[in-house]
Amino acid sequence: MNEIDIFVLAENALSAVVEKIKDEQWDMDLPESFRRRDKAPVTLRTIINYHAYDDAWVPDILAGKTMDEAGKTKYDGDLLGDDPKGVFRIIADKAIAAAKDSDLTRTVHLTYGDFPTSEYFKHITLFRAMRVHEIGKVIGLSGDMPAELVQGVWDEVAPHAEEWRKMGVFGPQIEVPEDAPLQERLLGLTGRNPR
Repeated sequence: MNEIDIFVLAENALSAVVEKIKDEQWDMDLPESFRRRDKAPVTLRTIINYHAYDDAWVPDILAGKTMDEAGKTKYDGDLLGDDPKGVFRIIADKAIAAAKDSDLTRTVHLTYGDFPTSEYFKHITLFRAMRVHEIGKVIGLSGDMPAELVQGVWDEVAPHAEEWRKMGVFGPQIEVPEDAPLQERLLGLTGRNPR
């Protein structure tokens, strides 16, 4: 699998979790671990809207545009409207289509620097995969990620885990037994409690 394949797995897995959100769950307050830098409480809808925002940028980023070139406020506000599940899926499908047509060696322009497309996919895939687990648990699912996704993310993250930890991407590693299931080892490696 390459970075595109793993991104598509993560995107589809997150969309599958979003599809299982119950109508009464959209406005639920999420645990503190979901809060952003300002530490303000957030609802499930706020988090899913943020993921829609992140996905909406994927085609422009993969086309080589900067945020300024694409229009910095292009995706501001509520993207989900009256059909949050349906709109999320449409936006995710556009991100997937752009990914499938992308060149892994092309340079993309992110707010935190220029990177090869392959590296960009690693960043955004990890984010989506972890949310499959975290959002899934919050809405009452098992939090299990598809095995193929877990393996793909492990293969991308494990070689760079300590480097990314130093940059603040992960918290301290949580020790899990070496013979634990791979998802538990991945969660522990990325500073998340696997239980």
